[in-house]
Amino acid sequence: MTIVDIDDTMTTVQPANTAAKKDLPPSMVERMTLILDAFDGRAARLTLEEVACRTQLPRSTVHRILDQLVKLDWVDHASFGYCLGRRALGLGGGDGGHSQIREAAAPLLHELHLQTGMVVHLSVLDGRETVYLDKVGGRFAAALPSRVGGRALAHSTAGGKAMLAWIDPERVDALFGTTLPRCTENTISEIGVLHQELNRIRQRRGLAFERGESARGVACVAAAIRGHEGPVGSIALCGDMRTAQLERVAPLVVDAAREVSRSLYPELGAPRRGRKAPPVPVNTFSADTMDRLLAVSTQHWI
Repeated sequence: MTIVDIDDTMTTVQPANTAAKKDLPPSMVERMTLILDAFDGRAARLTLEEVACRTQLPRSTVHRILDQLVKLDWVDHASFGYCLGRRALGLGGGDGGHSQIREAAAPLLHELHLQTGMVVHLSVLDGRETVYLDKVGGRFAAALPSRVGGRALAHSTAGGKAMLAWIDPERVDALFGTTLPRCTENTISEIGVLHQELNRIRQRRGLAFERGESARGVACVAAAIRGHEGPVGSIALCGDMRTAQLERVAPLVVDAAREVSRSLYPELGAPRRGRKAPPVPVNTFSADTMDRLLAVSTQHWI
């Protein structure tokens, strides 16, 4: 701003580029918000260039702010690019290895989507709820109520039931009590029925199915990612209940979950001398085995 002395009167002259200031980038808080908003449920992983394109901010600015967000756990930086961190996901106090799970699962989630065209969920168990760590999908993804960082009742989703099947029944009782809340008319609402369903899942060697239990018109199949002391997450394929061929894609889900388990816990695939191997199945189900497992599945729906 320039000050001019005219006839002993102080006059303020506005600079010629005042209007240009309106075109300057927004404040730091606004820039950070733009960057975090770029990571929506439809695209949980983004490259630096993709973030810059979505926010319309200079690439150097985006890179600098992303570095700060990574240091503060708002964003994670892994081999596949950037994704929301534990603070943005609302997971609180330490991520419990969630970053490692997401990084190990990321390429498999994309492969599953490309192979099937269905929506893929990566979830972890938090009490009686599941938390969505990742969501990959096409057009149908927008129709699902799930979002990265969102929560759902574990007993109503295939991914949640896949994890509940591998924890102690007493803990399931402690988590849910005797009456379970409903999301739809198909949601399991009694603890005894839930235990029956979890037993069926174990008989199917970990395959969990859901048909309109968490959201009307949605069908899912899932398998748990298992560690040393139980489930550490789950992978689910979801689609339109009218057209989804869950039985056809079920082996792909099982293989993906096992591969993530082996990536996170390589020692589980090779038992130590004198130690019995953990009960982690290997290889894809044979056709005969799949028929038997799915026979158990259909009994619940007849």
